[in-house]
Amino acid sequence: MTNTLYDALIAPHRQNDATFLVCDDGVRISYADFVGRVAQLAHVLTEAGVKPGDRVVVQAPKLSDTIALYGAAVQTGAIYLPLNTAYTQSELRYFIEDAAPALVVCDVHDTAEITAICQEGPRVLTLSTDGTGSLSRQANHKPRQFDTVACGPDDLAALLYTSGTTGRSKGAMLTHKNLLSNAQSLTDLWQITAEDRLIHALPIFHTHGLFVAMNTALLAGTEIRFMQGFDIETIIAELPASSLMMGVPTFYTRLLADDRLSRDLVRNMRLFISGSAPLLAETHTAFEERTGHRILERYGMTETNMITSNPYEGERIAGTVGYALPGTEVEITNEGRPVAAGEIGMIEVRGDNVFQGYWNMPEKTAEELRDTGFFITGDLGVKSEDGRISIVGRQKDLIISGGYNIYPKEIEDVINDIEGVLESAVFGLPHADFGESVVAAVVLEDTALTEAEIAAIVAPQLARFKHPRRYILTDALPRNTMGKVQKNILRQNHGT
Repeated sequence: MTNTLYDALIAPHRQNDATFLVCDDGVRISYADFVGRVAQLAHVLTEAGVKPGDRVVVQAPKLSDTIALYGAAVQTGAIYLPLNTAYTQSELRYFIEDAAPALVVCDVHDTAEITAICQEGPRVLTLSTDGTGSLSRQANHKPRQFDTVACGPDDLAALLYTSGTTGRSKGAMLTHKNLLSNAQSLTDLWQITAEDRLIHALPIFHTHGLFVAMNTALLAGTEIRFMQGFDIETIIAELPASSLMMGVPTFYTRLLADDRLSRDLVRNMRLFISGSAPLLAETHTAFEERTGHRILERYGMTETNMITSNPYEGERIAGTVGYALPGTEVEITNEGRPVAAGEIGMIEVRGDNVFQGYWNMPEKTAEELRDTGFFITGDLGVKSEDGRISIVGRQKDLIISGGYNIYPKEIEDVINDIEGVLESAVFGLPHADFGESVVAAVVLEDTALTEAEIAAIVAPQLARFKHPRRYILTDALPRNTMGKVQKNILRQNHGT
């Protein structure tokens, strides 16, 4: 049976005894063992009632079994739906109700909460760091071979939710072709091979850590130092034995803050890659001065996977995101018409990497995905004469902090519901460590509410990474003649 993604990423490793994952506890998992584990988990999925095309929601710890679960979903023809582990119960309820999954896999510690949400719906299985989760226990006794379900290039492989600045969260539908074409382009462009060793400290519930890092490593047969998260001591210890690292700007600012970062420490490193948030030019320059390496910055979105990359061989310019990937077209437009080189316009993209639309949202799909196949990203950019792309702003009010997408309206809705609050405006300010910091300007009614009281009310309603790091109490929000809040003025007034 042909299964586009499984046949390219997993099946070739059936007899591969090379190391795939090196975990924090020292356990080493070979590629061949990984293939067998994927099959065992595939048996658990089918016995749980998962059928081809069913959604499998995963909000679980970063474990080797979580990666194998992704492979099992692919092998069974299911649609993998990873969720941020910081999402609250109310946020999870929306995703589960909207996606209507056949199975939800969660951390064993969240069993009661997730089971309460899923009372009338999907089955719940668990994963845990000590291997006692029900999914792992059931898999331990299953065969290490599974009859792979046929899936073509246009069959859905994943569903990733990405919010807009207005309305409810949207599920981006990604096919086998979307994921594989992008992995192939990046593996070739960045010259990733089985000789590499990748430091993986990213979360695995979004495009960067799962599809960019994992899919390219699987395609190339790369060894991965699989870390629970960014830990400076572990990173410092692993750099001399590694050749490749993918990270967010926060990783690099924290490395620069450590005196042990030196040219000698990274003597065996081949490539440092940054994405998910803008990399400040100062960070780019300081890292090169300290290590001799110019960080390679790239640009992508949930709906498109990666779109552009600075060159592997060639000039990597700070403040730019490089050139369109092979097979991907990038246009800078004004009202749908291409603008001249050097002019600011909307970034639109077309290619095999572009998603198929939004889950259960045909109207929103039609708004953002043109009949020509071009996706309207919402980002504003400039293309140089030679095709290099620079991002100059975002049409939407998206904030990117620590690699996470944060949408102001969601936070504003929570703040505005607080008794005594008249209105609010949430915006981002540059932050050397996180890329951007979330700030909330709040106008109060006749009340004595304090910043601390507002923060305490907001905290349990939103994932921690969405919490404003600063609250500004003000008499009024700046507006233009049409009554629209001018967040650019807020940024100017409070940016110091």
